[in-house]
Amino acid sequence: MDKDAVIEAHVKWVTEGTKVARSITQVMLGVPYGAGDGDKLDVYLPSHPPAALPLLVYLHGGYWQFFSKEESGFMAPPLVKKGIAVVAVDHDIAPKGNMDSIVSQVRRSVAFVVQQYSHISGIYLCGHSAGAHLVAMALATDWKEYGVTPDIKGAFLVSGIYDLLPIVRTSVNDPLKMNDEIAVRNSPMQLIPEVKRACESCEIVIALGEHDSPEFRRQSREYYQALQSAGLKVHFEDILNTDHFNVIEQLSDEGYRLTQMILKMILEG
Repeated sequence: MDKDAVIEAHVKWVTEGTKVARSITQVMLGVPYGAGDGDKLDVYLPSHPPAALPLLVYLHGGYWQFFSKEESGFMAPPLVKKGIAVVAVDHDIAPKGNMDSIVSQVRRSVAFVVQQYSHISGIYLCGHSAGAHLVAMALATDWKEYGVTPDIKGAFLVSGIYDLLPIVRTSVNDPLKMNDEIAVRNSPMQLIPEVKRACESCEIVIALGEHDSPEFRRQSREYYQALQSAGLKVHFEDILNTDHFNVIEQLSDEGYRLTQMILKMILEG
């Protein structure tokens, strides 16, 4: 398959998967977490929620300029089945949203979830590609600025981007319009001390597909090593027989290795 065919197949998979998830779970669509048009999220709930509800927040990929929550619910069914709520977050995409504003939206969405659902037993974050970058930025948040103290127990960062400087002089940056200063302050590789302060007890999984590109593999390995050197609880998972897209698509399968890791962390946490 050529590049366009691969991307087209991925879009079809996650879109259809989200439609299925909405048809078989209890879901609240378009819940506002702020006043902006893009400040919306979808909540997938178990049919019989436990008194102490674990909750996973999912952040989509798409180089901060594609996708939305409309393609982000595909991985909810196996989690909801086990009594876990799933929140698919929307944010503005470039060029409407810039990197600073997108990161702020994601942080506000997590703060909203904490304030809205006081009976949560713990929050878990999961993101793919650019969404993994946004999860990493959420882990580096000074939550006092948002008036909350979220109990983030775990995070799954899948095929992520942790150093934005290499993007600045590529076509990916055309709608984002980042300069070096913006790229550096939004690069998780530069924010390891902030993660240490905000999320010292959090369990972090850095995952990627066996056939991810060399740059994704390099960045994942270096971010993992930086977190490990800081003394954080971090694991590195190289998922065999997967590429940049099906490494996340298969979260719709309860038997998939990464799904099983998420379920184990949450249900035993």
